Amino acid sequence: MNTPRKLLIFLICTFPLLVGYRANLKKVCLKHTCIQAEVVVTIEERQRGLMYREALAQDQGMLFSFENEAKHGFWMKNMSFPLDIIWIDSTKKVVYIYKNALPCKEEPCVSILPQYAAKYVLEVNAGFSDAHRINIGDKVNF
Repeated sequence: MNTPRKLLIFLICTFPLLVGYRANLKKVCLKHTCIQAEVVVTIEERQRGLMYREALAQDQGMLFSFENEAKHGFWMKNMSFPLDIIWIDSTKKVVYIYKNALPCKEEPCVSILPQYAAKYVLEVNAGFSDAHRINIGDKVNF
């Protein structure tokens, strides 16, 4: 990767920290496990997601909140690490889990679509749902 591109990626990833941005964090609990999730609600935040980040702490995640319940698709473009993606409906029940979504290495990146409509989507490190025995139908608290 050339130096100007590395600098651009660094600036994109660190700009919120440089301007004093504080992520909107929410405690999200699934069964007996709780994590701190960064809540994203704007179109720009949703489009960026976890792109360009090098890692995600084991007790952290990203919670996407949508205006409407729908089959919201996700992709792994510009990702450095695999994720478990958990779709949650408006009653805060897990409706679909995609385990071990791998980073997209070449274009076009394929969208991962759930089987059922959801209002929220939680991204966590790959292996999280198996390690904590998260299943479809489980309730989520946040």
